[in-house]
Order: sequence, then C-alpha cells, then structure tokens
Amino acid sequence: MAGIYIHIPFCKRRCIYCDFFSTTASEKKNDYIQALCKEIAERKNYLGSEIIDTIYLGGGTPSQLEKDDFISIFNTIYHNYNVNPEAEITIEANPDDLSDEYVSMLSTLPFNRLSMGIQTFNDDILSLLKRRHNAQQAIDAFRRCRNAGFNNISIDLMYGLPGESMETWKRDLDTAISLMPEHISAYHLIYEEGTVLYKLKEENKVSEADEDLSNTLFETLITRLKESGYAHYEISNFCRPGMHSRHNSSYWTGIKYLGCGPSAHSYDGHSRQWNISSLEKYIDGINNGLNISEIEELDLYTRYNDFVITTIRTVWGMPLESLKTEFGDELYDYCLKMAKPHISQGTLEIKDNILKLTQNGIFISDGIMSDMLWVD
Repeated sequence: MAGIYIHIPFCKRRCIYCDFFSTTASEKKNDYIQALCKEIAERKNYLGSEIIDTIYLGGGTPSQLEKDDFISIFNTIYHNYNVNPEAEITIEANPDDLSDEYVSMLSTLPFNRLSMGIQTFNDDILSLLKRRHNAQQAIDAFRRCRNAGFNNISIDLMYGLPGESMETWKRDLDTAISLMPEHISAYHLIYEEGTVLYKLKEENKVSEADEDLSNTLFETLITRLKESGYAHYEISNFCRPGMHSRHNSSYWTGIKYLGCGPSAHSYDGHSRQWNISSLEKYIDGINNGLNISEIEELDLYTRYNDFVITTIRTVWGMPLESLKTEFGDELYDYCLKMAKPHISQGTLEIKDNILKLTQNGIFISDGIMSDMLWVD
C-alpha cells in the first residue's frame, strides 16, 4: 500500500500565520494543472507496483479548483496507478468555498473525505488571521457537506491564538464537538519566521501564549475530546473509533508516498525527495524536462531518527521488535538507554514490547523524542 499527495498551491489570499508554499497567481492555474498531470504520469514508477490506498489533495486551497481540474487529476491518477477501490480520498477545503453548488459538485467526484480548515469559531480572531470565513459560515458549510452525504469529515482547529483565553478555547471545542465530525486536528499556533504574524509579534502588536496557558489549553483539548468519545491517536489528532486519517498515518508508519506539485515531498523507503517551491520554476521544469527536485538518500542513522520521530508520536508507539530488526543491536541498545530516564519518570512506558508515551509524556513529547535521536 502507498499514498499520493497532490499539492494545490492556489489561495485567494494568504493567512497571516501560514508558511506553506502557496500563491495567489490563479491566472496560472490551467498551466499548473497540465504540468501537475504530466508529473503524476511521469512518476508512475516511483512507487513500483504498490496499490494506492490514499490520495490527498492539500494546499494551499484545493477548493479553489473547478470540476474539470479535478477530473484531469483523477483521470491521470487512475490511468497510471492501481488505486484501491476502497481508497481514502481527501480534499482540504475552506468553509467559504463550500457553497451548495460546490459541495454538490464534489459529491460527484471520488472524494470520500473532507478536511475543513476552520481554525477557530471566534470571529474576531478569524478576522485577525485573515481567514475568509466567519464562524457561522463554517458551521453552515459543515452541515452542508454532511447533508450532501459526506460521512468522513475532519476539521482543523488552532489554539494559542492571539487574544485567546480558556473561555474562548472551551467555546471552540464545544462548537466543534456539537458538529460531531469524525476527525479533529488541533495544532498550537507557531509564529513562523517570514510570516506576517511573525512580523506582528516582532512589532509587539501580538504576543505568543505563555507556556502555562499553552499547556492548559492542550490539556483541556485532550480531556474534552476524550470525554466526547474521540481517540487521541497522534499528538495533534483525534478521531471517532476507526476514523483516523489513513493518509497522515502513513507518514507515521513508514508507508511509501509520492508527492506531486511544488514543495511536495516523497518517500520510497530509502530516500526523501522534495520538489522546488516555485510555481513558475515548477511549470517550466516539468514542461522542459528540467530537474525540479532534490533527493536525500537515507543512511541507517537518519532512518533511525525518522523511526523515532514518527512512531513515538502515535498511540501505536514504537514496536521494539521492528527497532531491533531494522536498525540492529547498537541502535536498539542506544534507544532503550536514552528512553530509560523517561521510563523511570513515567513519561514513557513499555507494554507488549511497544515503547510509547504515557499521558504525562504527551506534554513533553518533543523533548523526549529529541533525547532519543542519534547525534553524531
């Protein structure tokens, strides 16, 4: 099994916190779709004979595309790859794009999962972040998708936002839970250098949430969602039983994936590859047979570090038998040596030969994983 990620870089406007590759140059969309389909076809051997189990259109804003664009992409994929009839096929969408007509159009395509970027139900904060929707539009869009027959909907939330309090966060969670989505992803806001938000912070126009508030917001998130029947299966991801994101889980379980489009990443088990982060250079490179990507061959220690970072962050944890088989006695012993203090402190545990975070360990997971990495 393997996955395909398709990057759709177009946005009507950029959110002030976003550092993903995107562009507002919508006039280049047709040229881009042609180049994208060409890359998808040309790289059909990258995954070998693997069956495609997940397809994910992310961005940017994939809901900026039209029906003919999607048809071109799916025709290319299905012509060149062996797609599982039960594949999970996801589109990221902005609530304000999800009109009755647009949702009806999406329902005629292979999509069976929607991921809605809501972020917050606080209109003041949405305005500050330069989101294009308000809270009621998000709620209406969700219900519209549900009524159209989509029974696997994920919503994205953010916390640690400027002006956020425990009260506003609890209201966000209450509203999200009332919609009963199958999946909720919740991320702490990061002030990425180079973004408008980072500049506002440097100018003292906004300030980061302090550590105590951030920890309390995270703790409230975990408690409230667990009480509401959501499984906390990855540090930032929660789902109804059996409704985890199969595509994102592939990143954490070592499954191969192909990434197409500017800035998209690929992984074949032995190397990582990533495309250039430029729309113009991407289109020109694809059309003229130029190199548009870089590649990194992964040595044993790099693969070990990847194994630590991806496995420990999930509820499935790190299978110690796989650790020993894949990386040998030296790294097996090293890993357990570095994990030992955290096991003693009750932030890591071993159950059924699986090394995993405890409830307390989730709050300091970055530090734990950092301690376990191999450093030359």
